[in-house]
Amino acid sequence: MTEQVRIKLTRGVPPVESFPTEHLTECAAAALAEYGDVVLQYGPSRGFPPLLDLIAQEETAVPERQVITGPGSLQLQDFCARLLCEKDDLVYVEEPSYDRTLTVFRRAGARVVGFPLEEDGLDVETVEKRLRQGERPVLIYLIPDFQNPSGKVLSEEKRRRIVALAREYGFWIIEDAPYRKLRYRGAELSALFDLAPERVLFMSSYSKLISPGLRVGYVVTPAPLADGLAKMAEDTYINPSYFNQAIVYEFIRRGWLEPHLAQLKSLYAARLDAMLAALEEHMSALATWSRPDGGFFIGLTLRRPVPTDELLARALDYGLVLSDGRGFFANGGGDGFVRLPFCSLTPKECTAAVARLAQVVESLEEE
Repeated sequence: MTEQVRIKLTRGVPPVESFPTEHLTECAAAALAEYGDVVLQYGPSRGFPPLLDLIAQEETAVPERQVITGPGSLQLQDFCARLLCEKDDLVYVEEPSYDRTLTVFRRAGARVVGFPLEEDGLDVETVEKRLRQGERPVLIYLIPDFQNPSGKVLSEEKRRRIVALAREYGFWIIEDAPYRKLRYRGAELSALFDLAPERVLFMSSYSKLISPGLRVGYVVTPAPLADGLAKMAEDTYINPSYFNQAIVYEFIRRGWLEPHLAQLKSLYAARLDAMLAALEEHMSALATWSRPDGGFFIGLTLRRPVPTDELLARALDYGLVLSDGRGFFANGGGDGFVRLPFCSLTPKECTAAVARLAQVVESLEEE
């Protein structure tokens, strides 16, 4: 087989052409000039106060003390897991779900139970059935908007049903929303936090919106949890990088975030459309897949699953690097599931990647 340039379908990372480098250079200089004495010193663990205030105003006007910032949202997820979960506590998740978060919950000692995703998101009926049978999870972890890894969106009806269940049965909801602002078409749905601010921990970051290298994430919490999370942050790293947070604050304060988001949407929509078109052309007989209106991922399921180890190895033969789909499943399974990140590939690369994937699947089916 002719040697091909490898195409990586392993991570949902922004491409370098998406970084607003010139604006961030200006913001960094301004942050040092205006806030140097603050951002170069230790500070309170919640984070850079002007950014806290900005986030608090944006997220339904919550008090600033309910906002905790950190070095990316994954660190904050770890804090939430350790604060809320004791050994063998039950945690509900979507299946498939974000693999690193599954690791976080397991590391906290939780028992993680996955519930299948339907076309309109989590299978809420099965969740409700288990609750009525007596199960009592401490929390449920959801990515309602353009879910990682499936790309699916939780419907408005299901959002309202799940927050009603949280109120009735007293569990927390962690709403992970890094892709919420990356909607390329269609109408925005209600945030779970807006529907039940007393039960929902809303978390997001600026990794997908500005730059992952800045490592600025945040969680907006119900009031009773805020001090515990802030103390956990203080005991872990004293405080997050005020300098990086001041850069983000300056970027937003200067009015650059909204036009930058418009550029990102244009950039990513073309890549999403190219991948969807290629799937229709090459994979219709071989797989089913989600058709998201935003985010970074398309979730694909082979019609005739093959062992993942064989799929990964054969893909390398065709110059394609895939993630191990089994890692997204809390309770086993995952053979035949493929996460397709389109964000960091050009439209041409998206088309080529899908064509190669079809060749991989066809070659395995012929054996």
